[in-house]
Amino acid sequence: MKKRTRQTFDDGELAVVLSHYPLGVIESITPFERGSRKSPKVGIVCEKGKFVLKRRDMERSNLLRIHFSHAFQAHLHAAGFPLPALVKPVDSRETLLTLRDQAYELFEFVPGHAYRGEDAETLDAGVTLASFHQSAAGFTYPQDAPASTYHDALAVRTGLNAIPSQLAGHKSVTGREGELFGVAQALFDAYDAAVERADQIGLDELDTCVIHSDWHPGNMLFRHNRVDAIVDYDSVRFAQRVLDIANGMLQFSVASETKPENWPDHLDEDRLMRFLAGYESVDKLSPVEKGCLAPLMIEALIAECVVPIAATGFFGRLQGFGFMRIVRRKTTWIEDHTERLTEMFLSQTPASPPAH
Repeated sequence: MKKRTRQTFDDGELAVVLSHYPLGVIESITPFERGSRKSPKVGIVCEKGKFVLKRRDMERSNLLRIHFSHAFQAHLHAAGFPLPALVKPVDSRETLLTLRDQAYELFEFVPGHAYRGEDAETLDAGVTLASFHQSAAGFTYPQDAPASTYHDALAVRTGLNAIPSQLAGHKSVTGREGELFGVAQALFDAYDAAVERADQIGLDELDTCVIHSDWHPGNMLFRHNRVDAIVDYDSVRFAQRVLDIANGMLQFSVASETKPENWPDHLDEDRLMRFLAGYESVDKLSPVEKGCLAPLMIEALIAECVVPIAATGFFGRLQGFGFMRIVRRKTTWIEDHTERLTEMFLSQTPASPPAH
């Protein structure tokens, strides 16, 4: 398996990059070890305030996609949506700095705390997603924009086919190769069935807008039980809004314990419905969108684990085979409860939007 190492800045690189920004005297620079290992970040305290510098992972991104993301963030900022503002380099009309085949972004630092699982936080995460989609309305882009998603994705199927050989030889798999192949095949079948169900319900007939594509608690900062800012716009693209909603509902309802082996199969239905109620307090979903939610949650759950495991053998710090077994159990639970969950979604009563 590939060794997982976190990319870092070197001192010379930082000196050159920061010289391009109007920051004044630098007081401190602190490593910011969150997010992708291939996109290093540092926190900066300086004369002009507090900022976060990020180097983009050019293996996974391209300049056209990054420019699309920056243009969209400028659109959100103008619409008053809560996000860290991008800082322009000195004497530049662009917010992206490119040096020696590398791309850099500087953001204003936004204070706030991580998700604590409070009911009000879960509700407001749904409210804020609806606000995000409303703020995205009217955004246009003159060039080709990203459009691929976790729905019906070739990368997911390719990854599932590659996982048995990727994990072969790992001590957790020795003597259990047949089980590994069976889990990968079961996830492949579940993914295909979910794709077919969403398509039959009418996903492709729904309108598209710019979606966040990574709506989960780790990309949110909270204050006083309300969302204070949404971060990480690396994956924004045009697609049906229900893909964001299904992924958000999944991310806020995955019930877990400290040890992965103790994670339950079920989703936290209270959080699931609270997130949806928050969204619908701002903008109602159609029956077609609600019918797509359960199969899309299955697709999102499988897609999230498959791509990193196929590439590295791990999901974050967790060994890939064990995590795939957890995902299979949770996928089975959603499959077994799809009809009941869909009835719940269709009968959902929107909550009163919280005051900000």
